[in-house]
Amino acid sequence: MRHFTALLLLTFLPLSVFAQEQSTDTITRTASIKATVTANTVLLSPETPALNQIAGAPKAFYTHYWEMGDGSYSKQATPKHTYKKKGEYEVKLWATNNYDTGKPPTARPKKINITSVTDDFQDEASMEDDFTLKRNREPVPEQDIVTILSYKNTKNYSTKGKLFLFYNELKYSADNFELTDTRMHHNEKNSPTDAFVSTNKIENQNIFLASTNYKMEAYQDIPQDSTIKTNLPLTLSESQSLYKNWRVIEFDNMQPNEERNIFFSLKTTAEMIKDTSAIISVRGIYVPDSNYDNHKVKDMEMEIVTSHDPNKMSSNGTFMNYRLVRFKTLKYKIKFQNNGEGPANTIRLETDIPDMLDKSTIEVVDMYPKCEICPKREVLYSCLDTTFTDKQAIFTFKNIYLPGSEQKNVKEYDSTKGFVKYKVKFAKDFHKQKTKSRTAIIFDKNDPIITNYSTTRFLPGLSIGAKMGYNSFSDLKNSESYFIGATLSPYKSYRFYWQIELMNNFHNYDANTTVVEEFIPESTQGFRFLQRTTTNNSYQNIDWDIPVLLRYNVNNFVGLGAGVQNTISVSEKSKQDLYIEQFEGDATDNALFNSFEENYSETNTFTNLRTGLLLEATVGFARIGPSLGARYIMNFEDNFNYWQFYAIWKF
Repeated sequence: MRHFTALLLLTFLPLSVFAQEQSTDTITRTASIKATVTANTVLLSPETPALNQIAGAPKAFYTHYWEMGDGSYSKQATPKHTYKKKGEYEVKLWATNNYDTGKPPTARPKKINITSVTDDFQDEASMEDDFTLKRNREPVPEQDIVTILSYKNTKNYSTKGKLFLFYNELKYSADNFELTDTRMHHNEKNSPTDAFVSTNKIENQNIFLASTNYKMEAYQDIPQDSTIKTNLPLTLSESQSLYKNWRVIEFDNMQPNEERNIFFSLKTTAEMIKDTSAIISVRGIYVPDSNYDNHKVKDMEMEIVTSHDPNKMSSNGTFMNYRLVRFKTLKYKIKFQNNGEGPANTIRLETDIPDMLDKSTIEVVDMYPKCEICPKREVLYSCLDTTFTDKQAIFTFKNIYLPGSEQKNVKEYDSTKGFVKYKVKFAKDFHKQKTKSRTAIIFDKNDPIITNYSTTRFLPGLSIGAKMGYNSFSDLKNSESYFIGATLSPYKSYRFYWQIELMNNFHNYDANTTVVEEFIPESTQGFRFLQRTTTNNSYQNIDWDIPVLLRYNVNNFVGLGAGVQNTISVSEKSKQDLYIEQFEGDATDNALFNSFEENYSETNTFTNLRTGLLLEATVGFARIGPSLGARYIMNFEDNFNYWQFYAIWKF
């Protein structure tokens, strides 16, 4: 019996393995949707896989985002939704794993069939503003996010208009997003992306405020300010100068006070910038009435993350051009969340401020919970206090109420989150260095939670230098050599950097004189004579020097360097002069009876390749501007070691 069982296993095992291979699910971590339908009301709940806790982080948990299939959505864990009409609706779920080491689980959509409508549908106004952009989570490379564009008709008549979504900023070489799906539920339709048509009319009765931080004065026909947006061609031209891609959507028959949502699935690319403190953005534009150019602009900033952590610090200074940052203002954002079972009354943020930034210029531009800046005296109302140490700025929320995510009766997950957004300027003297900042977040008297490092980096940039000078060959006779050339190096590097040069040398010199004496044998006339040949060689060369060296700036005024140099003669003109003397008898007789001269010349190209080592020092403006230098070149050939004295100006 045992052998028969083993035989059966051997027989069916390959078949079962083959069957498993054929039906393998490509989704390795999944969540499922449970739905309880009563008439036209559905109660939804998720079934999610176990969480993999990040060591040292707060307790891992899920957040949820639901699309109901009728144009509405919810961020509750177990939402209850009432449908207005009969029909089949497709419910979608995105579960996000916070403080978890794995990828977010993927949930398959679930069909909800509504066959009867007995519960009253309550069409309640939910939008405080008439145009918003939201997202279901922060972007992670190679994970999807959903952008929710919500808009409302505040007119007292039905309208038709346009919506624009701009994404993939031009300042990043690679695309951060791929738009994979657009879900519209109110008969909106896509328009050609080049259909930027406007009326050039202004409706002065209504004013639309904008949240954009960008300004552009070019093409401006109508007076603008930083909040009122009435020049639609200007806004669209500016947006096209900032973003690579956009989507245009037209809507129609929108009733007064009606609210609508459009959902965009954005697939984050593998090429998405991997800096976990970088801030990227998408832009939305709402034209509520196509008869007028009045519009509203929203910029939604997002922090790139490697894992979903509500406590985070980010900056807009991920990659900066050092030539242009002197008057730039850096923006930082510190986000936090109360994950406790009760509310927090005091939240203290101890934030590192790099030396290259001026702490006295820090200005808080936004915060949540919303409150005033604390005065110098003690107060009992809610406020944000800002103090400084040598290395830190300390932001303290006093007398506030921030509910905990584990607190009973807390249904709105976002109400447990807060942030401080501030801006700061560079100090008067700062170097081209990467900075790192992070924040210790302390809820009441609990242990601090340490955020990620927010980094700022400078793009390498290129510095072109003009160089000229004189070469001193002490071992060559009648040497005369001067050069002119260019250098290429990173712009205003702080300490170590590489530099490559191309020098065009004009070099004239004489070789050492040689004298050769030889006796001519007896001739038929019966005597012999001495012949003396004096040879003089001179050279006129055009040489190319190609040095590659590693340089080090000791400070702002002194620099050192070492490297290798290759030299090749692109043009070498040699001239040989022979002076021949003939003496009768031997050398002691000194009876000159004949003398004459012979001259030869020759031109060669790309010859005489020489390689050597170099050492140098400069004094002046070491990082940018003019300086003087001396360089010693040790060639691997005799007589070609030399000093080089030069002036250089780096731009």
